[in-house]
Amino acid sequence: MEQKSIDWKSIVGMGLIFIILMYWFSQNQADVEANPETTTETSAATQDTTPQLTSNNEPAAAPISNGVFQAGSNEVITFENDLIQFKIDSKGALIQEALLKSYKTYDSLPVYLAKPNEKDHQLDLVFVTNDGRKMHTKDMSFTPSQSMNGENKVLSFKANVGPSQFLEFRYELQPKNYMMDFTIRSQGLSQTFNTADAPQLNWEMLAYKRSKGMDNENRYTEIKFEYGDGSDDYTGQGAEADEEEDKVSYIAYKQHFFTSILLTDTPFKKAKLISENIASQDDEQDTYTKKFNSQIELEYTGGELAYNMDWYFGPTDYDILDGYERNLDEVVDLGWGIFGWINEFVIRPLFSLLTKNAGIPYGIAIILLTICVRIILSPVLYKSYMTQAKMKILRPELNRIAEKYKDNAMKKQQETMRIQSEAGASPLSGCLPGLLQMPVFFALFKFFPTAFDLRQKSFLWADDLSSYDEIFKLPFNIPFYGDHVSLFPILASIAIFFYMQMTTGQTMQNTQQPGMPNMKFIMYLSPLFMLVFFNNYASGLSLYYFVSNLITIGIMLVIKNFVIKEEKVLAKIEKAKAAPKKKKGRFASKMSEIMEQAQAQQEEQKKGKK
Repeated sequence: MEQKSIDWKSIVGMGLIFIILMYWFSQNQADVEANPETTTETSAATQDTTPQLTSNNEPAAAPISNGVFQAGSNEVITFENDLIQFKIDSKGALIQEALLKSYKTYDSLPVYLAKPNEKDHQLDLVFVTNDGRKMHTKDMSFTPSQSMNGENKVLSFKANVGPSQFLEFRYELQPKNYMMDFTIRSQGLSQTFNTADAPQLNWEMLAYKRSKGMDNENRYTEIKFEYGDGSDDYTGQGAEADEEEDKVSYIAYKQHFFTSILLTDTPFKKAKLISENIASQDDEQDTYTKKFNSQIELEYTGGELAYNMDWYFGPTDYDILDGYERNLDEVVDLGWGIFGWINEFVIRPLFSLLTKNAGIPYGIAIILLTICVRIILSPVLYKSYMTQAKMKILRPELNRIAEKYKDNAMKKQQETMRIQSEAGASPLSGCLPGLLQMPVFFALFKFFPTAFDLRQKSFLWADDLSSYDEIFKLPFNIPFYGDHVSLFPILASIAIFFYMQMTTGQTMQNTQQPGMPNMKFIMYLSPLFMLVFFNNYASGLSLYYFVSNLITIGIMLVIKNFVIKEEKVLAKIEKAKAAPKKKKGRFASKMSEIMEQAQAQQEEQKKGKK
C-alpha cells in the first residue's frame, strides 16, 4: 500500500482561496474599521449625539437683515401632494422634512428622507459679494409666497435687495409625483456678486436605517451620479469614499430602497462627492448608515445665477425611476456588463410578469422564476448533468485504471482520459456548461437584494423577502455570521451539500492526485459559505438558491434513473475498445505527443536517480 504524504501545497492553495473569498465577501459587507468623529451639542437638559452636517469649516454667520439682503420671515411651510409631504423652512429656503406617505419602516414607523429635529439635511449656496463678504443662504431669511401653476403647487422663497433685485429658491410640485421642480436664480444682482469667485452649492444628508438588517441595508447605500456624456459611477463602501467629476448631471443619495436625487438641466461644472460610512465607524449605534456630502461648483450666466433643477424624493423603484427617462434606472444596481443586461432584459421583465401582471404572491413568484430560469438554461446544463451521471457509471473502470497504473501517474492520466472520451464523459465538457450559467448566478445575486417589489413582502416564516428571515435571535454576535439565525440559508446549504455529494462526490478519486485541489474540502466549503455569508442577505435570494438546487437534484435523479442506462454506457465503452482507432485530430495529437514526451522525460529522470 502506497503511503500518503501530506500535500502542503494543496493545503496552502486552498487556504489562499478561502482568504480571497473571505476578502470578497467582507468587501461587499463594507466591514471597514475606522475611528468615528462625532459632534455633540449639549444643553442644560439634553445631549444630542446626532452626527452633524456642516457645509464648511467657517463659523456660521448671523442672519442677514441689512447690508445686501432685506430681512425675511421665519416660518415653516407645508408643501405636499398625494405621495409626499415637505416642510420647508424660510430660513435658508431649506427642505427640513420629507415624508413619504405610502411607506413604513420595518418597525411600522413613517419613512422620512429628512427630519427637522435631527438636522440631517442641509442645502447651502455659498457666494462672494463684491465687497468680499462670503454669504451662506442657510443663514439667510427668505420671504415665502405660494401660488398655483395649473394643477401644480408653487412655493417661492426670495431674498430681496430691492423690488426687482432678488435671489430666489423656487419649488414646484405636481400631483402624484415624487419629482419636484427646483430652481435657483438671481435677478438684478450682477453688480452684487463677485463673478470671479464661482458659487458653491453644498448638499448634505444623513442616511437612516429603515430595514432590520443594518449590514444588508448599508451594503446598498451609496452615492450614485451621472457625469460627462452620460457615464455613471458610484462612491463605494469605504470608511470615507470620495469622487470628483466634471459636468455632473445628477447626484443620487441612494439609501437602499429610498433615494434623494438632485438633477440639473445645465450640468454642474464640477462636483466633489463624499460618502462617510457611519455604520462601519461606530458599530454600537443603530440609527445611521452613511453621511453624504456634495460640494457642487456652479457658474454665473451674464453675472446672474440661473439653474433649473429637479429634486426626487422617493422609492428606489426601477419602474418609477426609469419612467422619468433621465437615466435614473442606473441608480438601481442591477450589476455591470452582462449581469446588468440579464437582469434588465430577462429577469426583471419575467419577474414583473409573474407578480404585477399575473398577480402571483412574491414567494411563489420566486419559485416560478427559479423554474423558468432552469428551463431556459436546460439545454446548456443538460450535457453537464449527463457527464456527471456517466462519471458515476465509469467509477469502477477508472478505479481499476488507478490501481493498475498507481506507480505511473502519466499513464494513469492518459488511460483515464481515454476511457472518459470513449464514454462521452469528458470532465471538461461537463464543466463548460456550468461556467456558462455563472452570469445568471451573479445577475440574480444582484437582482434580489435590490428589487423594491420584495420589500416587506412575506413568505412562509420570512416576514420580508428583501431582508434576512430570522428564526432565532442570538445573545451574541458571531463575526461574518451575525447575531441571528436565518433558515433559508440553512436549507440552501443543505441542498448544496447533497448536490455536491451527487456530483463532486461521484467524481472524486480515491487517491488525491498531486497538484489537484482537495475536492472533499471544496464539497464542505461551499455549503459553509452559503450558511455564513448569506445569513444577512435577502431571504428571497436564499430561497432562490434553495429551490434551484432542489430542482437540480431532481434533474440529476431523473437522468440517472430514467435517461442514462448503465449497460448502454458500458456497451459503448466496450465497442469503442474493439473498434479500429480513428485518426486523432490535430489538437488531440498534439496533446498526446506532449503527454508522451512528459512520460518519457519522467522515466529518464527515474533512471537517472537509480
